[in-house]
Formats: sequence, C-alpha cells, structure tokens
Amino acid sequence: MTVNDIAGNAVLIAAGGRSILLQLANPAIGHGVANHSDFANRPQDRLNNTLSFVYAIVFGTPEEAAAATRRVNHAHVPVHSAGTDTAPAYSAFTPELQLWVAATLYDSALLMHELVYGPLNDDLADAFYDEYRKLGAALQVPVALWPPDRESFRIYWNDCLADLTTDEATRAVAYELLHTRNAPFWMRAGLPVGRLMTAGLLPAHVREMFDLPWSPARQVRFDRVLRLTRMMYPLLPVGIRHWPKNFYLRALRKSMQTMTAPVPGRAR
Repeated sequence: MTVNDIAGNAVLIAAGGRSILLQLANPAIGHGVANHSDFANRPQDRLNNTLSFVYAIVFGTPEEAAAATRRVNHAHVPVHSAGTDTAPAYSAFTPELQLWVAATLYDSALLMHELVYGPLNDDLADAFYDEYRKLGAALQVPVALWPPDRESFRIYWNDCLADLTTDEATRAVAYELLHTRNAPFWMRAGLPVGRLMTAGLLPAHVREMFDLPWSPARQVRFDRVLRLTRMMYPLLPVGIRHWPKNFYLRALRKSMQTMTAPVPGRAR
C-alpha cells in the first residue's frame, strides 16, 4: 500500500463529520462559521469543495491544485468575525486557525484508515503526514507553524483538544449539519449512519460538548459498523474505493476547461 492508495480511499470520508465538529469546537472557528457562513445549510457544497480541494492537492497537477485552492480561498473571504467577550476574533485566513482545520483533516483521515486497515508503518505514516503538510501550506499555513514531525503533532493535537469548547451557537450549527434537510435524498438517507459514525469517532469529551447522544447500545452499533467495514471494504475493487477521488478530479478538470474555453464571438 502506498500513500496514494491511502489518501484516495473513499472510506476516509466517513470521518468528515468528526473533522468538521472538531473545527467548530475551536471557539474562533465555530463563531466565525455560526455568524458568517451558511455551510450547514449547504452540506453538499461543503462536501464538494472539501473533497475537491483535498484530492487536487494530493493527486492533482500544480494547475489543478492552484485552481482548487483559489476556490477555497474565495469561499473563505466572507467568513470572519470581529470577536466578542466569549469568542476571539476570527478570519478564515488566520494561519493558526487554518492549521487547526488542516490538522483535523489529517487526524480524522489517519484515524479512519487505522480503524479499517490497522496502523501504518513508520515510513508510510511519515509520508502520509507530509501529504497533509501540503494541505496546510495550500491553506496558507507557514511551514514553520506546522509541527515538524508526528510526535510534535501529537503534542500539538492533545494541547488543542484540551482547549476546545462549545456554546449554544456552535452546537446549533453542528445540529443543523447532522440533521440537515437541505441536502439531496441520498445524503439525507445516510444521515443516521453519519451521526453514529461522527459521534463514535469523536473524543468522548468533544462528543459531550456537542450533546451528542451516546449509550452502550450506540457503542455496539458503532462497533458493528466498523467490523462490517473492516471485513467488506478492503475487498472492493480499487475503482470503487477510489471512485470519489476520480469523480472530483474529473469534475475539477472539466470546470477548469470551461473557465478557459474561448467565448464564441469574443475577440482573443
């Protein structure tokens, strides 16, 4: 197995809800989203933008990576907050906050992979970590800000987890995201499993911050889903396991061709 095999696996998407809720539990990010973004009402757009960005950075050409980065930066322009007594100021371009966003993507992807396939060996783990360092750079995280190795990252990660918190506003965003009605039928149909996976993958104290229900019965269901995934998913053909990656890269390339195609009747 290579880094590309790992990063292209569709099963990593199952940890997307975990990543988003961890981002929301950072007070600056959570209030910036609550006050200046409607992504909870556009879950498919959020999914499309995030996956297009990740796959373009990891698998795309430099031109494709630049195009995906421009889209993300454009979406981030209106997302900012002046700060209040209960939440610090926020800009979607603040490097320290973008570092946390990239960190949640990395940690959630790594966790999901290891739950399905088992731990990575050191060489693959280092290579996988380096790929997500590229994501951070694309999000304007200075190289010096990103923890230099996996051990340093784990220290950073644990320190950040200890500082997370939620309030009524950020819990409301999370609830809307997990119970959205403004999504295609196929996405709404998967929400019960999505809620189970999101709650089960989150650290227990973060799950409690968002008032996500949990019980021994839910733990049993979660464990069953993981067991079935470990049994069945690795047996799927690579074309199915990597279908989202291939789909989003094709869509990005098509949109780039449309943007650069000459307009009939317009002088060149």
